[in-house]
Amino acid sequence: MAELIEVDDPTDPRLADYRDLRDVTLRRHLEAEHGLFLAEGEKVVRRAAEAGFAARSFLMAPRWLEGLDDVLAASPAPCFVVSEALAEQVSGFHVHRGALASFERRPLPALDDVLAGARSVLVLEDLVDHTNVGAAFRSGAALGFDAVLLSPRCADPLYRRAVKVAMGAVFALPWTRLDDWHDALPALSARGFTTVALTLAGDAVPVEQAVAGLDRVALVLGSEGPGLSARWQETADRRAVIPMAAGIDSLNVAAAAAVACYVTARRAAAGS
Repeated sequence: MAELIEVDDPTDPRLADYRDLRDVTLRRHLEAEHGLFLAEGEKVVRRAAEAGFAARSFLMAPRWLEGLDDVLAASPAPCFVVSEALAEQVSGFHVHRGALASFERRPLPALDDVLAGARSVLVLEDLVDHTNVGAAFRSGAALGFDAVLLSPRCADPLYRRAVKVAMGAVFALPWTRLDDWHDALPALSARGFTTVALTLAGDAVPVEQAVAGLDRVALVLGSEGPGLSARWQETADRRAVIPMAAGIDSLNVAAAAAVACYVTARRAAAGS
């Protein structure tokens, strides 16, 4: 059971995992150096624990304890009990969802392990905004996708903001990073997936048409602004577009992911 430890000093070294969470640069450094990620909110903390991640510690105000008493009872990690004012002072923002927790990262699984049994896969190339990454995971999980693959430069799904936006979906969907960016899509094709790239290329067809009748689909989306690289557009098996009204040629990548996942999921349901 988690030991409850009252803390009243914002400089206490035991709170280092939570200190100044606003600074993305510092967070990336801390997470890389110490192999941790932060979960915010009762639901997200619970989902991380239920997914089997080992907690390093918890940070809660007294009134937040009851909602996670079963999670605390099952964990040997310490729970630092602080005032809400101190939690805000330490983290640098208003903790309004009831709890913070620090968890140990796990090694990323191998590509073939992630793809085992998968029929619908979401592939993200170089998304740099953590909010968009989290939203894409949430859409994929909600619409029945089996896995997510990330290019080497894609933003971290376990960064606090991505985890929060995803509402813990990053723990529900198997995911990993692609080691070989250059031949990533041909490698998926060789494994039996039809890669469908969302793009404004001249030969792109409506996404409904592109995924119709396919058994195993890898839906590919590119970075904010520039979209998919020329290499990934060229090496995709099919190119697809989301038809829209005149004068608007694209959606935010998170919105595009939701629409395309919905269409692809309906294809999957029809073919099951």
